[in-house]
Amino acid sequence: MKRAIPCLIPLLFILHFPCSFAGVACAEQELIVSAAASLTNAFTEVAQKFEAVNSKMKITLNFAASGALLQQIDKGAPVDVFASADQKTMDQAGEKNLILPETRRDFVKNELVCIVPAGSKLRIEDIKDLTAADVGKIALGNPETVPGGRYAREVLTNEGLWEQLQPKYIMGESVRQALDYVVRGEVDAGFVFATDATVAKDRVKVVLEARKHKPITYPIAVVRSTKNRDLGQRFIDFVMSAEGQKILSGFGFKTP
Repeated sequence: MKRAIPCLIPLLFILHFPCSFAGVACAEQELIVSAAASLTNAFTEVAQKFEAVNSKMKITLNFAASGALLQQIDKGAPVDVFASADQKTMDQAGEKNLILPETRRDFVKNELVCIVPAGSKLRIEDIKDLTAADVGKIALGNPETVPGGRYAREVLTNEGLWEQLQPKYIMGESVRQALDYVVRGEVDAGFVFATDATVAKDRVKVVLEARKHKPITYPIAVVRSTKNRDLGQRFIDFVMSAEGQKILSGFGFKTP
């Protein structure tokens, strides 16, 4: 019996510390977060800080237009947390029973602006100046799937310009694509969120604020199909925390 005891010690050690014995690493817990394209820079930093304070945690980020993300979730894509750039898309997620409504929170708000390439000589001081002949192309997100485009359509409709400007529209699949069109000088003007303009402040300039729209607030929620509800809630709690809000405000977002 005495000879058996030394053999039991390493066995018990392996059973008690399975991740550290013989160089075996503990598997990371993965949380998949689908977020609106306008959150790309901010959520990348939020995820890094969250991982830093939650060891063995890996955040996988998926950025796209909110409507496209909703379609992915509806088709069964493995997503744990969903952050939309508008209330309408999250309402649709709720109507489809795709989120846990008790976890839904509004975490930031934004503004819509009209931008032009940094070197543009156009004089756009009023939104009606977009009707001028020298404004040939205007970029905006596709209103059917992109909240930024939906807000732009609302503004232009309220200004009585939506139909008149139709021939000038270049539709993007996300607000960031609309931003890229302006950055590359492929269009004369574009509508993006204020935070997007801030990201590209050296390459675009804001010519006016587009204000005739509903308040732009961003909701976030845990996806119903998740197997990581507690982790998803922890991520949302971090986003809502003082540290999370500080990161978001650093990218131009405002508290809701």
